[in-house]
Amino acid sequence: MQLNVPSDLETLIQKRLSSGVYDSVEDVLRRALEAQDAEESWTDEERAALSTHIEHGYNQAEAGQLIDAKQAQHELHTMKEDWRLSRG
Repeated sequence: MQLNVPSDLETLIQKRLSSGVYDSVEDVLRRALEAQDAEESWTDEERAALSTHIEHGYNQAEAGQLIDAKQAQHELHTMKEDWRLSRG
């Protein structure tokens, strides 16, 4: 398949290629489409829950209710292990 893209998209693709992150035009397009597909798979309920979670964290930070880096790493490790176990 060959695609004709407007010059602004071609410039964007070339910019991403020159970053060194992508190996080819196909890689740029594949990742963009996969990201779009993943974003569209979120339900409104999931987006609202994430927004609420972020707002809650922001409010905690504003109130000075922060944890230190070591505690954060421990909590993230625990969450990651729980997630792995839940996936079977």
